Amino acid sequence: MKRVVLIGAGIGGLATAAVLAKSGYDVTVLEAHVYPGGCAGTFYHQGYRFDAGATLAGGFYPSGPMDVVAKEAGISGWAGILDELAMAVHMPSGQVVRRWSDERSLEESKAVFGDQVEMFWRWQQKTADALWNLALRLPSWPPKGLEQISRLAFTGLSWIQQDPVGRLSPVLFADIIRPVTYHLRGLPEAFRLFVDGQLLISAQTTSEQANALYGASALDLPRRGVMHFQGGIGTIAETLAHSVEQNKGRVIYRQEVKRIIFENDKPVAVEGKRKERFDADIVVCNLTPWNIAQLTEDSGWDRMKWFSDRSEHFSVFDSGWGAFTAYIGFDGSIVPKDFPLHQQKIFGEPLGEGNSIFMSLSPEWDVSRAPSGHRTLTISTHTRLEPWWRLFSDDPARYEQKKEAFLQEIICKVEQILPQLTNAIHLALPGTPVTFQRFTRRKAGWVGGFPQKDLFQAWPARLAPGLWMVGDSIFPGQSIAAVALGGVRIAKEIKSSDNIERMQPI
Repeated sequence: MKRVVLIGAGIGGLATAAVLAKSGYDVTVLEAHVYPGGCAGTFYHQGYRFDAGATLAGGFYPSGPMDVVAKEAGISGWAGILDELAMAVHMPSGQVVRRWSDERSLEESKAVFGDQVEMFWRWQQKTADALWNLALRLPSWPPKGLEQISRLAFTGLSWIQQDPVGRLSPVLFADIIRPVTYHLRGLPEAFRLFVDGQLLISAQTTSEQANALYGASALDLPRRGVMHFQGGIGTIAETLAHSVEQNKGRVIYRQEVKRIIFENDKPVAVEGKRKERFDADIVVCNLTPWNIAQLTEDSGWDRMKWFSDRSEHFSVFDSGWGAFTAYIGFDGSIVPKDFPLHQQKIFGEPLGEGNSIFMSLSPEWDVSRAPSGHRTLTISTHTRLEPWWRLFSDDPARYEQKKEAFLQEIICKVEQILPQLTNAIHLALPGTPVTFQRFTRRKAGWVGGFPQKDLFQAWPARLAPGLWMVGDSIFPGQSIAAVALGGVRIAKEIKSSDNIERMQPI
């Protein structure tokens, strides 16, 4: 079988690698860090295990995204514990809306915002079901060429909604181009703020700009089986990496890639930091577009044409968000009984930069995450990339001051949900986009993928013959479930392309 080199042991890359290794390909995964997972990894520091970026794992339901990933990768099952309570959302008014995996979520939303919000949630659930149904069929997206468009039309017809008399409904067609805010017309402003807060953490934008189809699926994650893993969310990546190795693939850590080598516009090898060479017939990049561009400089590949085709995304600073994170190790005795493990606090608008924070707490039963009697807490808020980098470059002392001040501000805000936190803290680590780039290698610390404003904005996975991209830049977008499912899709496309090549006459 062909030699496949995957750059980056994130969830998307590992899902691709696991499926290809199971299919008999010669697979090598190169990871710059000492552990797998990337943005969905778990790191160890002074006795605590912190989830580095992604903290909420959804999609674990029968025949759902992570079930499909497990079957395709030869994983017998995910060793986690399902939680019916996905998260609690605290509104500026002090009201709390809990999001469950069942109808209790709708009832709580109606109790806080009024019965009129039921129509929105019914639209959201029906639309999300349709879009996940399409995504689970693993179509090429965005479709390119007549063959892919025809195949998409054939496999996708069943996800079209129908009204009671069987006629095709225009709802899904219209939602292809309109934003979520269309479905919020006439509903309370407080509910719109609630939806915006949820969309920001799952679609990287708010209802005014989020595409209705993407928005419906992004809002669906709490309904899709949230799971907690012993040892942290990095257990998902470790499970995938183990699957790769079980099927005779290799996962090599501390191996930073510096260059992709091309011949005749096709990748033939990957070069490491110390000039190690890994020959390849196929290269898969679990990287951002900007990181891929860095690896292809002076390669002979017409990378500038690749970028100019999507010039609106050329600047990483204008293409999405970074995150300010706080990693807290503290005395767990202050945590109330039945305290939700995932919580969001909305303070007001504009969202992000501390006005909307998301916090995830390690389960009390997971004693591997902290010293005896202690817990870990990861807190994050959206932040702009450029100001942090400008300050880091121009005035390092002020950068450190701002970082420490922001850390204390975030902790004080969390105390509105978890009183006495400040006095219980034993370890507090701040993280900025600068920090995130250093540990994840993602250009400028860019997180979460492109804001989901356009159903057709996802980058094509096949960048050139033999060169592919996986991760949160391709369909179906953000979240662990979406990225993993995208990885399975790319593995299937690689296998399909390989089969077509084999059938060509010599």
